[in-house]
Amino acid sequence: MREGARLIYTARMPVRWGDMDAYGHVNNTVYFRYFEQTRCEWIEQMGFPVSPKEEAGPVIINASCTFFAPVNYPASLVIKMYAGEPGRTSVMTWYELFVEGQDKLYAEGAAKTVWMDNATGKSAPLPDELRALFDNAAG
Repeated sequence: MREGARLIYTARMPVRWGDMDAYGHVNNTVYFRYFEQTRCEWIEQMGFPVSPKEEAGPVIINASCTFFAPVNYPASLVIKMYAGEPGRTSVMTWYELFVEGQDKLYAEGAAKTVWMDNATGKSAPLPDELRALFDNAAG
């Protein structure tokens, strides 16, 4: 994990049969969905609805994933989300993906999350409430 990154949230979710591909393991694109769901759960539990109907909200401007071992159905996942210090309009996030009950790291990812004004489509300052909650966030 990146230096200075803090664990801010841990999500648990099942691997669905439809998550697999023709090779019999979770398709590489689905890992991005797991990270997205983790990010949305974190933001919503902080009190910020993830919805285009809101005045502003989070979007990502880049994402990456490194795959270390294939995940197969059935499995329950544990996704740990970390974040760096928030900037004016964004925060860098990192993810570690494990199969529940195992210490083995199956994948790790990253995404830069930007707060966006939904009316203009331009970046907006992170809300003060989010900054205050971020300082108190725990996994």
